[in-house]
Amino acid sequence: MNEILTEEHQKLKQQLDTVLSQARENELKMQRFQAQELRLIGTRSLAALVQNILYNYRSAFALDAVSLVLYDPQYEIQRILEEEGTRLDELSNLIFITDRRLMSDIYNGQLYGGESFGGESYGGPISPQLGVFNPSQHSALFAESIPRLRSVALLPLLRYGELIGSFNLGSINEQRFTPASATDFLERLSTIVAICIENTTNHERLKRVGLTDGLTGVNNRRFFDQRVGEEVARALRTHEPLACAIMDIDHFKQINDLHGHQAGDQILRQIAALISEQLRNSDVLARYGGEEFAAVLPGTNARSAFEIAERIREAIACYQFTVTEYNHTLPLSVTISIGIAIMGENTIPTEVEPLMTSLIKQADTALYDAKNSGRNCVVLTDEPH
Repeated sequence: MNEILTEEHQKLKQQLDTVLSQARENELKMQRFQAQELRLIGTRSLAALVQNILYNYRSAFALDAVSLVLYDPQYEIQRILEEEGTRLDELSNLIFITDRRLMSDIYNGQLYGGESFGGESYGGPISPQLGVFNPSQHSALFAESIPRLRSVALLPLLRYGELIGSFNLGSINEQRFTPASATDFLERLSTIVAICIENTTNHERLKRVGLTDGLTGVNNRRFFDQRVGEEVARALRTHEPLACAIMDIDHFKQINDLHGHQAGDQILRQIAALISEQLRNSDVLARYGGEEFAAVLPGTNARSAFEIAERIREAIACYQFTVTEYNHTLPLSVTISIGIAIMGENTIPTEVEPLMTSLIKQADTALYDAKNSGRNCVVLTDEPH
């Protein structure tokens, strides 16, 4: 009898030890989660946030792979990260998509969570997907450790009922993530990550509101007009030359007509980046409207302005542009026409407004002449300022 009681006592003790061990493990896990949450919430930079999400969680929770998929149809998040110094080509586990439907298969066809969105019912909430790693379905989400992965947890990132991305965790342990696993921690994690991404992105938007072109990331016309006035006034004070260039993409309407407006948007973004590479930090580039860009070049005489414009024209003419059309990447050749006007160092001081208006008008006239001269060329106005 005593032996039976002793055996039962040992079993109960083992069970209690197991429960206590599990409780301690859960407590430590909760502490790690809370520490990571505080770190995420306290991050103001989008670049630092992405680093935390992709690398700190991997090390903190002994994961074999972590990736982040973000819906970024206007290239906004990518542009913010690049401006903060992030090399996107070095982050293979950071994936951007322009079509939200690419995440549809992951979350059982759901693109919106909650009971309603936009006045229409879309069913229940989108839940984390846990289970066996399926190469045909999950390989595109994990750029590393794919041959060894055995289980995954895919966490939907939702803001106001809208799917904005997916936070993906992978393990070589096939029992690490199973459909029967409790998802409380993971659901909380996905909510925190989504909120932090939205907050840091909004913080950057506020810094740029009203002064930046939302598509290309360069300055908008409002900012440009303001800066031209400032540079004209400064040139009058310092007796330095000032150049203004107006640039127009050749046959841009054909690109939109043949390949669609999304392809046109991709070309505009690539053009803006190429022009920026040829300009100095002191120069001001803006999207002037439609397919037109404008630049003001302080301290630049006619010869230097022409050389800069030629470099821009040649860089664009030699560049192999690519657009995505129906999930296929297509190469395109694009050219640009440029008109330049100069305000010389000997310009007689007068009111800023008329000088600014005249400078821009003459650059626009030179652009018109470039178009009539066969396009893909640079024309410098004959009339000095």
